[in-house]
Amino acid sequence: MSENRKITLYDTTLRDGTQSEDVNFTVVDKIRIAGHLADFGIDFIEGGWPGSNPRDMDFFRDVKKSSVPIDRITAFGSTRRARKKCEDDEIIMALLDAGVPNITIFGKTWDLHVREALKISLEENLELIADTVSFLKKRADKVFYDAEHFFDGYKANAEYALKTLITARDAGADTVILCETNGGAMPEEIFNITGAVKDVLGDFPFGIHTHNDGEMAVANAVTGVRRGAVHVQGTVNGYGERCGNANLCSIIPNLQIKYGYECVPAENLKKLKDLSRFVDELGNIKPDTHQPYVGNSAFAHKGGVHVSAILKDPRTYEHIDPALVGNTQRVLLSDMSGKSNLIYKAKEFGLDIESRDDTVKELLNRLKEMENRGFQFEGAEASFELLIRKAMGTLPNFFDLISYRVIDEKNFSCGTPLAEATVMLSVNGITEHTAATGNGPVNALDSAVRKALAHFYPVIKDMVLVDFKVRILSSQDGTEATTRVLMESTDGIDTWGTVGVAENIIDASYQALADSILYKLMKDKK
Repeated sequence: MSENRKITLYDTTLRDGTQSEDVNFTVVDKIRIAGHLADFGIDFIEGGWPGSNPRDMDFFRDVKKSSVPIDRITAFGSTRRARKKCEDDEIIMALLDAGVPNITIFGKTWDLHVREALKISLEENLELIADTVSFLKKRADKVFYDAEHFFDGYKANAEYALKTLITARDAGADTVILCETNGGAMPEEIFNITGAVKDVLGDFPFGIHTHNDGEMAVANAVTGVRRGAVHVQGTVNGYGERCGNANLCSIIPNLQIKYGYECVPAENLKKLKDLSRFVDELGNIKPDTHQPYVGNSAFAHKGGVHVSAILKDPRTYEHIDPALVGNTQRVLLSDMSGKSNLIYKAKEFGLDIESRDDTVKELLNRLKEMENRGFQFEGAEASFELLIRKAMGTLPNFFDLISYRVIDEKNFSCGTPLAEATVMLSVNGITEHTAATGNGPVNALDSAVRKALAHFYPVIKDMVLVDFKVRILSSQDGTEATTRVLMESTDGIDTWGTVGVAENIIDASYQALADSILYKLMKDKK
């Protein structure tokens, strides 16, 4: 069955997603992710809950200075508190202080919550909803109303649950969202209840927000859309509290490819895997290789019968063309993957390698060898561009490392740790031998390298390290484990990521650090 209806995509990775116990983003991370979400085609990006923590307020302040389209950004909060006017409620005023054009508020729908959690009457709860929506709508471009626990509320008291939606609509909400907050509903329940909502609301736009406690979040979100929702909420990779939120990386292709809804431009859909891996890397989360559509194993084939069939016709064991979502077919223990993705990625950097077969083959072999060692370039786009330019022979030789040495000492008599790094570099045949101290081995190494290069390249003083992540790749090896280091650097204009992998954490750090400096020098030279 095919539909042409446009579906509004609302991402809550930066708010609901960060409630996952293993996810933590810096402000810079959140702004970079928001930029990727906007480029991908997400309509609204929920940045956080203003006033709940300093990081969210920093995000709303700094995102307005970035290149992220501000009309996509949404602030999240609750209805006003009982016995307080909106203008006297710190929660409501913090939403306005965020200074973004869109606001989402949630309110109570389940009569149990109204009586037991808020300790107010059902009628007073309706007043909270009406007052808050009306107050905010006069001061914001769009107001979304999240009906918390809607499906549980409907099952307990259908008349009252529907009344909360009507109240928000009549107060001026642009869209009301049916939230399956506990994550335990089954698709047939979503089907029946959403249909009842459609009968009541008619053409008024409503959305669906589901959680994954019963492993039904994606199915429930798709069911909601099939029954009339025109707005769907979720997170990249299904991040979220408890078992997670509905995974946009599955919802979007299911709606667009399987049912024909309009979600994002087809050319943007090809960036879905890149988006998934980028968010994983910045979240310091090991990607789920078996994730539908975007996982490395989603279109991987190993069994002899399967391989024989897909080489004749991929449709025999692939439900879609993997290129539609930016993925590739992989025949395990073979050399039949990667070329199209490599050429596509090079074009993003303005590099044409399609006609250079030798370069493509060299890069493919190099990438496979590096991937086997643990390199990942999602979140480290600068390192990937440098790799391509090296293979093409277009990367200038800015400097050569001759040697480095790092000493990390802790003096127990004074309790002060001391790190010292010595570096020997060659620039245009001139050798520089310098030393520097730091508050740790990586900081000392960074300082020594900068000191050695500053005379030749003064521009490196403009760049600073803004984030540093370490992941252990082979935990079974204990302290001998392979380590991946991901760095983020900025010069106040651009921000870029680099990566290094080694059994020695200092060596991995140097690789990422050297790439960061090389990228800055190359960028400025261009």
